[in-house]
Amino acid sequence: MRADEPFLVRHADLVFALKTFAASMLALVIALAMDLPRPYWAMATVYITSQPLAGATSSKAFFRVMGTLAGAAMTVALVPNLIDAPELLCLAIALWVGLCLYLSLLDGTPRSYVFMLAGYTVALIGFPSVSEPGAIFDTAVARLEEISLGIICASLVSTIVFPRSVAPAVAHRVDAWLADARRLSQVVLLREGTSETHRAKRLKLATDIVEIDTLSTHLAYDRLTDRNAVTGLGEIRLRMLTLLPVIASLEDRLAALGEEALRRQPGLKRLLEDLAQWIASDVGALQPAERIRAAISEQQAVLDDGADWERIITTSLLLRLRELVDLSRDCRALTEAIAENRNVATIDLAFHSEAGAAPVRHRDRGLALWSAAGAVVAILICCAFWIGTGWPDGASAPMMAAVACSFFAAQDEPARFIRSFGRWSLVAIVVVAVYLFAVVPAISHIEVLVVALAPTFLLYGFLIGRPATAGTGTALAANTATLLAIQSTYSADFASYANSAVAFFVGIVVAEIVTRIARGVGAEWIANRLVLSNWKSIAVAAERRGKRDRAEFAGLMLHRLGLLVQRIAFLSESDRRDTDSLVQLRIGINIIDLRRARYGLAASTIAVIDDMLDRLAVACRGYAGDGMPAELLTSVDRALAQAVKDPNDSAREDALIGLVGIRRGLFPDAPAYRPRAESVAA
Repeated sequence: MRADEPFLVRHADLVFALKTFAASMLALVIALAMDLPRPYWAMATVYITSQPLAGATSSKAFFRVMGTLAGAAMTVALVPNLIDAPELLCLAIALWVGLCLYLSLLDGTPRSYVFMLAGYTVALIGFPSVSEPGAIFDTAVARLEEISLGIICASLVSTIVFPRSVAPAVAHRVDAWLADARRLSQVVLLREGTSETHRAKRLKLATDIVEIDTLSTHLAYDRLTDRNAVTGLGEIRLRMLTLLPVIASLEDRLAALGEEALRRQPGLKRLLEDLAQWIASDVGALQPAERIRAAISEQQAVLDDGADWERIITTSLLLRLRELVDLSRDCRALTEAIAENRNVATIDLAFHSEAGAAPVRHRDRGLALWSAAGAVVAILICCAFWIGTGWPDGASAPMMAAVACSFFAAQDEPARFIRSFGRWSLVAIVVVAVYLFAVVPAISHIEVLVVALAPTFLLYGFLIGRPATAGTGTALAANTATLLAIQSTYSADFASYANSAVAFFVGIVVAEIVTRIARGVGAEWIANRLVLSNWKSIAVAAERRGKRDRAEFAGLMLHRLGLLVQRIAFLSESDRRDTDSLVQLRIGINIIDLRRARYGLAASTIAVIDDMLDRLAVACRGYAGDGMPAELLTSVDRALAQAVKDPNDSAREDALIGLVGIRRGLFPDAPAYRPRAESVAA
């Protein structure tokens, strides 16, 4: 952290802690003044909702209100109607929590918080209300009021007191990403560095895209952000999705050509050097880009059925270079427009995507179903123990089982996180006991209570404000505020508190045990499923004959790539190599390029390409890690021989890009394509 940064930036975590504590005390005081039955829920909501960035707080607040409203409505529908059949009521609540958790895991975006909260809110309201079913409507309304109050206070303080907008954070990450991409483009074009260095940089860029996407989802809820900047950042993101596989393709084409071929083409070598210099420079975007595009056109060679592999590879390289120029020019122009607050709609952009900018995410329905089933079983076990023993304070057990299973289901090893959550919950139980039976009895004024709470909750806020300890801080703050149960009159009873605390802890322990059984798989299993999902997506791309999904496919594959990078140590050597080189992503995009080309090719060419795509789809669906069949290589070369002599120049270019990319991706070590031999074989 640099010493010349503003104080509010250098000490953002401390400022966040002070703001969050102020918002929580404001919510608590207002709730007490309104005589709400559980004012401490307003206080706890502030800590659950608050995020260092204002847009993130607003989005989470909105999602929390929607989830709480849905959960409260379901509680009112279930509890009064099933109160005479407690076993059936427990089953209904457990199934509802499981369903909501399943939908939450499938969504995978910050919006998934709506589904998760709709699920465990029923457990939070419903189980403690079993003894008073007649008051369930009032309880649900009160809970909604308390949570809404906490959300309002958190949002107001976040956006009014030293607000931190999401947009600058996203823009900073985008600028850093583009700078890294330019440096990688330069070293690739100049053939500098090692392949291992390039792979490491590609993986970092892929991971950063996923993180930027996640952060960008909060932009729509950030009232401090200019709408023009949001539109511009969305346009840049589309180009980022395409830029990374283009750079990887360029490296592959240059490797296929080799230095000897480049020495035979001095004009191409000079073009690569000029482009590398422009990529790294700060000159204006338009004129140099047009000059380089003209130089690329001059290097283009006429292809016919006698074109050799070097000419075909060179043509494919030049077409990818043109894409690199267009993407780089657009990113530079958009960045300048955002910095100058100009309307990005007036910019003449060179690259136009076939799909919208909405992020596409990987969904693992099998994993989501196992997680949901684990939550259902954990809740039912706690309910059986609660009902079977007649434990008066046992409602906390199924309630906490629902919360623990929901919070950590998205992790590779949720049981480990639940155990950590349990440890910090135990710390919170001890802290609350000290407050309830040693500190609070001597306090008679709200001002003194605020002072007494300040050291503990300021520390919790400080922990939440730091990414490395955010989970710990949230667990401590939420559990401490909830168990402390501050109300207008002191009514703590040690026996009741001890019973509730034990039930609280039992629920977490049961959730961990059941989750460890239901989700016994780890990162290796998930990584292998991601790889297989990629091959199935490639098969789907080959089977389809439509358009308009290039950016959508890139977004999905890059999201999976970001997930794979986190688990790359668990992949086999061949899968790790494919991941490093973006092989699956590049193959899929090349298939989409090839499908687009079909609409302008001759019927005879289309028939050969369709036959190859069908064979490719079958091979991808049956992929077992042992390489692609040799017959597929023959089919690809047959399609190349047919496409290279197609009369339509524009469609032929797209077809060649796709076919060369597919051949290089699936068979990187295969002998060079030989046109005459293939013609005879055909």
